[in-house]
Amino acid sequence: MTLPQITVRVEEYIGVNKYEVDEDNPHIVLRGEDYRELSDEEFGKLVRVCPAALYKQDPDGSRRFDYAGCVECGTCRIVAEDTILEKWDCPGPLSGIQYRYG
Repeated sequence: MTLPQITVRVEEYIGVNKYEVDEDNPHIVLRGEDYRELSDEEFGKLVRVCPAALYKQDPDGSRRFDYAGCVECGTCRIVAEDTILEKWDCPGPLSGIQYRYG
């Protein structure tokens, strides 16, 4: 018996959540303002483990990060708190994610 192929699309589930972003007080901050200066190995870890894909590296090597879509799982904190992560706090009152699915 062959089981059906099932593809899970995380983006669809994350997309229905509601986010209240505190733009004056980011809850995640990376060390330094130029992301190109961060360790390739450490930034690469964040690119691979973040379920919300907040850390991105383009084929040309440029890097981007945006805390606004954070699902507050803490994975980046575990992976990089002692290396390239300067700050990881829970968002303030009335800020952050409101889960709408499950």
